[in-house]
Amino acid sequence: MHDVLSGSVTAFDAERGWGQVTADDGRVLAFHCTAVADGSRSIDVGTPVCFVERPGHLGRMEAAALTRISP
Repeated sequence: MHDVLSGSVTAFDAERGWGQVTADDGRVLAFHCTAVADGSRSIDVGTPVCFVERPGHLGRMEAAALTRISP
């Protein structure tokens, strides 16, 4: 089972569907819009999120199951 991490969205290109999240430990992980757990395929930069880390299509680790954290 994967550990749930937290961080915030630091970039998102809605046209391309790719973004990045910076974990609280400083790691930066890419994500695809399909990784937004609510199915919206969109998320604002600065949004606090929790997520899991998983191997991506290109062999790099990516963020998956991004879930917004309510303030």
